[in-house]
Amino acid sequence: MNIIKKEINETKEILTRIKNKNFLGNEGRAIKNSSWQIATTLIAKIGSLIFTIIIARLMLPELYGLYGLALSTILFMGIFSDLGINSALTTFLSKTIDKTPAKAKGYFHLLTKYKIILTIISSLILLLLADWLSGSFYNKPIYYALLAGAIYLPVVIFIAYLGPVFISKNNFRPQFVSEIIIQISKITIIPLTIIYFLKTTPTEFYLLGILIALSICYALGGIYLLIALKLKHPFKQAKAKELTKKEKKELFHFTIPLTATALSGVFFGYIDQVMLGHYVQSQFIGFYQVAFNLTASASAIIAFSSLALFPIFARLKGKSLERGFRKTRNITLLISILAAILTFLIAPHIINIIYGSEYATATTYLRILTAILISFPLTSLYTTYYTSQQKTKIIAILLISSTILNIILNFILINIGLQYSMFHAVIGACVATIISRYIYLAGLILWRRK
Repeated sequence: MNIIKKEINETKEILTRIKNKNFLGNEGRAIKNSSWQIATTLIAKIGSLIFTIIIARLMLPELYGLYGLALSTILFMGIFSDLGINSALTTFLSKTIDKTPAKAKGYFHLLTKYKIILTIISSLILLLLADWLSGSFYNKPIYYALLAGAIYLPVVIFIAYLGPVFISKNNFRPQFVSEIIIQISKITIIPLTIIYFLKTTPTEFYLLGILIALSICYALGGIYLLIALKLKHPFKQAKAKELTKKEKKELFHFTIPLTATALSGVFFGYIDQVMLGHYVQSQFIGFYQVAFNLTASASAIIAFSSLALFPIFARLKGKSLERGFRKTRNITLLISILAAILTFLIAPHIINIIYGSEYATATTYLRILTAILISFPLTSLYTTYYTSQQKTKIIAILLISSTILNIILNFILINIGLQYSMFHAVIGACVATIISRYIYLAGLILWRRK
């Protein structure tokens, strides 16, 4: 009760600061960042929820499952596009952009070259494996959708890459506007595309059209970010300073653990859906994705403060860092528990109202996955903390271990479930996801106490 009262009082203080536009100091900056990030996250998640509701109702479980499987596979194949570059860019820009903008520009140029090369590699791998994945591994009609992923993937990757440039200067507005453009485009363009193709086009070409239209929607948001970057570039006037051997070595040592983290993170995020795609029919993939997307969206909204606080955490040390982290953790945990309980109780109504009776099977999966509403936001917060303090080896070790465990558990539990039915196979994937995510969170918590 004391914790609740304390957090309520601090929330009132935050609201007073926002009302009076008092954003002085690190606390004020954190509040301003969080406000923008709340708005951006709400736009993204509410827009995505509306978009998902529309397309899920138009497609129905089987087609929605194929669409989700294709999209998950495309993002999964983007595994080679990051390798820790985004986190490295955020960290090193945050530390250098105010004091030495020329050095920050040097980091930006070097990392951008790496990013382009890795993105090309990811797209080529997707093109080369599309036939085998759709025909042999999944045995589902998503070949042309995977080919379209070679267009979709670079667009999404570079939108995510531009974000750290603005974040490093505590400027969250461009991402907010870009997100509005993306979500409005998705809600208007994609449903029209579905209605146009649904009754007249074979499934493979139908999914191809949707993925191309989706790429256009993200491209519109990316164009805005490029314009904003050109007009208000944080180091536009600076001449890029070439990094010294020592700085390149420091960047290399920082990025290597994040490479393992990025690879494991992609596996961690998509391996359950990829494995289900191999074992179960497309409608069960649709049921699982409906439940998982709901919990993931709610978790992301709860965890809004993590990204907003990154530039602050990167500048804080000692007691100030611990105090800021502890406050954020307490608020996050309280909201997460309440959200999990509420979602579990009203899960049938959520599924029925949002997706319709055709997705009633997803109710069981949603109730199981409510546990993620507690682990995911806390994991995001702890990961942000470690990354901001350049303790990336810890994240790498824990994430790799948890990913291996996740793959093993998915294989075992899905196959055990298949002995009964495909419905139980999906339950196995849900349980595997929860166990591995909580073990990862436990490792983050215990390691920080050492």
